[in-house]
Amino acid sequence: MRKLIVGVMGGGEGASPEVCEMAYKLGGLIAQQGWILLNGGWGVGVMEASARGAKEHNGLTVGILPDRHKDLASPYIDIPIVTGMGDGRNIINVLSSDIVVALPGRSGTISEIALALKNGKKVILLNFPLTDIFVEYQKAGIMVLVHKPEEVIAKIKELYQLENDEKDE
Repeated sequence: MRKLIVGVMGGGEGASPEVCEMAYKLGGLIAQQGWILLNGGWGVGVMEASARGAKEHNGLTVGILPDRHKDLASPYIDIPIVTGMGDGRNIINVLSSDIVVALPGRSGTISEIALALKNGKKVILLNFPLTDIFVEYQKAGIMVLVHKPEEVIAKIKELYQLENDEKDE
């Protein structure tokens, strides 16, 4: 069976130390499950922290870079994918992920959340404030708000099992 690919999205240069610590812990937990961590690939903020957490727990990491150069990837990225697409690479981030986890970020993260929802991907918000614009998706069950990295893992297991059960019917 193919390994689950968990897309971890969130703030870059402006990410707070607290958000980066959550991203690091989440990356480690994803790796411990044997899942693949996918992110934007750069060596800053949530991208760097989540990839470092995964690598330090023997995980596999994929970075979808907006640039044309692999040397701009975080040293914690195993598989750098260069796109030369700038922000357009966000659609690759989302479509290549089986599930998307969003930590606090700015417009890039919000665009990834929106692209995921538009494409019917499950989205988990990790300590990311839920606004009224997303309530519709929460009611539909494709966006879930949690507050701790451990809750992300439990929710992924729950959602992924539900998705597999539906395919079996």
